[in-house]
Amino acid sequence: MQKTTKHNYKRFDAIDGSHPYRQALPEGYVDYQVRTRRGGEVFYFNFALAREMGLLPQRHPDRMNRALAEKILQTFAIEVINEYDIAHGTEGPAKDIRPGTYMATRYLQLQHRDKMGRTSGDGRSIWNGMFSGRGKQWDISSCGTGTTCLSPAVANEGKLFKTGDANASYGSGRADLGDALAAALMSEVLHRNEIGTERTLALIAFGDGTSINVRAAPNLLRPAHLFSYLKQGDHAGLKAAVDYYIERQVGNGVWPAQPPQRRYKHLLQQVATDFARATARFESDYIFCWMEWDGDNILMDASILDYGSVRQFGLYHHEYRYDDVDRMSTSIPEQKSKAKYIVQTFAQLIDFVENGSKRPIADFRRHESLRLFEQVFLRHKHELFLDKLGFTAAQTQRLLADGSALALLSQLRRSVSYFERAKSAAGPYDIHDGITWDAIFCVRDILRELPGYHLHHAQPLADAQVLEIMFSNYAGDDDRRLTRGRCRQARLLQALYLQVVARAQEVLDVSRSRLLGQMVRRAVVVNRYDRITGDSMIYAADEMMQAWQAHTLTSNGVYATCRRFAACQSTRPEQPQPDRQHVLKQSTPAQRRVLNSMLRMVTEYRESV
Repeated sequence: MQKTTKHNYKRFDAIDGSHPYRQALPEGYVDYQVRTRRGGEVFYFNFALAREMGLLPQRHPDRMNRALAEKILQTFAIEVINEYDIAHGTEGPAKDIRPGTYMATRYLQLQHRDKMGRTSGDGRSIWNGMFSGRGKQWDISSCGTGTTCLSPAVANEGKLFKTGDANASYGSGRADLGDALAAALMSEVLHRNEIGTERTLALIAFGDGTSINVRAAPNLLRPAHLFSYLKQGDHAGLKAAVDYYIERQVGNGVWPAQPPQRRYKHLLQQVATDFARATARFESDYIFCWMEWDGDNILMDASILDYGSVRQFGLYHHEYRYDDVDRMSTSIPEQKSKAKYIVQTFAQLIDFVENGSKRPIADFRRHESLRLFEQVFLRHKHELFLDKLGFTAAQTQRLLADGSALALLSQLRRSVSYFERAKSAAGPYDIHDGITWDAIFCVRDILRELPGYHLHHAQPLADAQVLEIMFSNYAGDDDRRLTRGRCRQARLLQALYLQVVARAQEVLDVSRSRLLGQMVRRAVVVNRYDRITGDSMIYAADEMMQAWQAHTLTSNGVYATCRRFAACQSTRPEQPQPDRQHVLKQSTPAQRRVLNSMLRMVTEYRESV
């Protein structure tokens, strides 16, 4: 760590707990004084995000120094003085108590017996404040800052909890450093691949393996923040929350300003569009993101939030369910219906805001916003599938405008879905965080290999070859039997693929060799062989943790390794694709060993959950 710096880092001083949410929604939070939590050190700091936010100057190097580390700890190494502390006189030394207060926001949560949002919200988090920089406003929150009265443990057991108490589910108020690092890695990979997500700004590590996880996004409001007012029938509070969200989106340049008579309809259309596109992307990329009726585990724009139950699968493991102590999660195919129900709830919500009376949710089963959702969802599934095949965005729009190409594409998608959904004869079984039933085909592999094969060969692949390319390591002997029906499906898939290519040649007016050459270059990136999964993230994070604990990786090394790892996981052909050996050569020997091991984990667990 550098000893001197010319930067004074005064921009961090604006992060002091103050936030306009307080003025807009005075009943929407519980305020807490905080104290310094000592014994922490900066484990990870996202220099790129800090520069994007304007927290750091654009020319600041990706290196930690003593002044910056001290400023990060001064700003974020805090924990709440909760109701238990006040009742038992354990607030701590006066010198450790910080000025000002920090919000724990209220929102709906299915973990709570009260399904109205009166007792639920940030159970182990606080909002550090709002930071304005580079023409945008950023919300910053921290997880692992102690137990609040909005924790499910407090509501369900009817008593206060001391921070650190591990005897009740959701009761400790702490966060695990390993989980936090896996979330930071996953969010940076998804962000690079243009999937909406909150991002980790900093991780502060403590000797007991816990951490404070600092997260940032231009707007951290969830549907659940609004749904609590809706469930309680609080028209004034709901209208204030909706207006606050609209003003933030317009102020950040995300939405154009609307005339007063259109602003609520525009919000509803945007929610329907955002959730349709996000759900289509989750299905296409096999991303498990637990969406529920409460709108808790997702942001208002359908960006990913809270990586505790978020995974990316290597195959379409559509029977996987996460075990959340007293309930099982939805599965990937069920995400669409849950997202659609969230949109339906927004239709009810906007009607309530505009008319002042709350109608039953059933009245909105056929609302026009749900038709918009279905239209956007279907179109985006087509767009994403054409992307996997290797077509550019401009080519995709031309193909979707052609009726014959669209019909063939729909047939090919159904054929691919047959293989995606095939499950192992071994049946369902328990895993460490839930239950699953293994998928047996990797369709990414066939979509990656077909254009290269047909670029150089006139004859189609044999049915057995098509199946062999797709068989995953989860396929047992019974699953690998070459039945007549399965061979027929393999033959159909390849035939439809070639028909799509032939029609694309006509629509795009391009030669077969030139088109297939382009598809090869793009498909190998979009359908990359070594693609992250939830399991590989856990093991990759563990590799970094062990290196840090052995003092072979510093916080600078952690950040550099995270950044290079994410660069090696790009699935966007438009982005520069780094050469793996070149990336490794840029690293120090210690970083190289860790990064090599992490990349091996990705390859080893590329088909897992």
